[in-house]
Amino acid sequence: MFETVLIANRGEIALRVLRACRELGVRTAVVYSAADADSAAVRHADQAIRIGPASSRRSYLNAAAIVEAARQVGAQAVHPGYGFLSEDADFAEICADNGLTFIGPPPAVMAALADKSSARALMSRAGLPLSPGSVAPVPTAAAAAEIAEAVGYPVIVKAAAGGGGRGMTVVRTPGELRRAYTRTRAAAQAAFGDDRVYVERYLTEARHVEVQVLCDSHGNGVHLGTRDCSVQRRHQKLIEEAPAPALPAAVLDTIAETALRGALEVGFVGAGTLEFLVDAEEQFHFLEINCRIQVEHPVTEMVTGIDLVHEQLHIAAGVPLRWRQEEIRLRGVAVECRVNTEDPGRGFVPTPGRLDRFTPPGGPFTRVDTHASAGYVIGPWYDSLLAKVIVWAPDRELALNRLERALDEFDVAGPGMHTTIPFVRRVLDDAAFRKGRYTTGLVDRLLGVPGAAPAQRPTATPAPRPASAATPDVPNRRTR
Repeated sequence: MFETVLIANRGEIALRVLRACRELGVRTAVVYSAADADSAAVRHADQAIRIGPASSRRSYLNAAAIVEAARQVGAQAVHPGYGFLSEDADFAEICADNGLTFIGPPPAVMAALADKSSARALMSRAGLPLSPGSVAPVPTAAAAAEIAEAVGYPVIVKAAAGGGGRGMTVVRTPGELRRAYTRTRAAAQAAFGDDRVYVERYLTEARHVEVQVLCDSHGNGVHLGTRDCSVQRRHQKLIEEAPAPALPAAVLDTIAETALRGALEVGFVGAGTLEFLVDAEEQFHFLEINCRIQVEHPVTEMVTGIDLVHEQLHIAAGVPLRWRQEEIRLRGVAVECRVNTEDPGRGFVPTPGRLDRFTPPGGPFTRVDTHASAGYVIGPWYDSLLAKVIVWAPDRELALNRLERALDEFDVAGPGMHTTIPFVRRVLDDAAFRKGRYTTGLVDRLLGVPGAAPAQRPTATPAPRPASAATPDVPNRRTR
């Protein structure tokens, strides 16, 4: 195991990684910007190194400053968290060139998978089903129109280098396509420095289902079941749950096994997530692979009892995978909601400011991952994620009731500040969501967006999941 790990991130994920390191006896160092000088991660780390001003480009995206900080503190490894440089193959290669272990896939693998078009081609060769559309980037609007005509409208134009819900445009009619194609290419160039795009059929009544995998550098791998992430605004997730509800066990097993096969085929190493769209006929289509820890990883931890950040660290240190597939057992249901400082009534616009009150919920099987406290200032420079509330229960109905109770207890307030808690309550009250029969169109339907898909029609009653060999008898029960 490493002696010292540098954490190249901020907010709740920096604190999450720091705690995992401390539990394994690993010293921690964090980098921070001027805006985060008083952050919880800075207070709790063994060492903290300021690397720049508030601007992400001059701090958390400054690869040279991060590597220099790692060298200063004598770190052997860098944990990138999520976002920022977590899926930057060039940064992973720079780490390797400076004798640092990047906690994630090898640079060459990451480079191939971070490019969405390349990932589609690799996964197609590995036998994973894709949504109808292009595999290679589409060079012209005329070529995009030909593909759209062949697969049928609506389609979605996506940035090949995109991520985090950015670089996507849904096109519902032929008349919209040329403008959408041009606009998406321009946005991709501005956001990612790469204007390549591809086109695929847009599934309007789809479920967003993903699979957590762990793969080591010795050719071993396991999947940890599924998560449903269909509750999204602007292609960014608001509520996640594990396992995915209201789908037959055989479908979930096939998706999970297919995902693991694909990850092993392309040489993936670390903790990764393969994302799929599941249509109304329960056919699934590969969407993308994320080469990092996910925001929603706690729901998988709660139903498996496996600490994913611990496993990341062991795998990066060269330890053979500590789990066999027959040892993975899912118990109960976990649900997570993201509490963002955003105003749902104004299109989820961020509402930064000072937290005058901040008292997160507690209680049985309730976990809150947050970096905030009363008096903390939410600035305008970074993501608006304030906290994640995660609950576990033996069944889904109790888990949803527990989440409602936890949100009722959550006391957060500040001048001009809004959060997504009221909107999450609306989702929890929705009849289709309570039955598990919802799609990625749920948020648009609740907001009254024109053209939003109706609630998903009922599907076959899911068969009970078979129990497999034992893992810890209870999920992570820690509360805070």
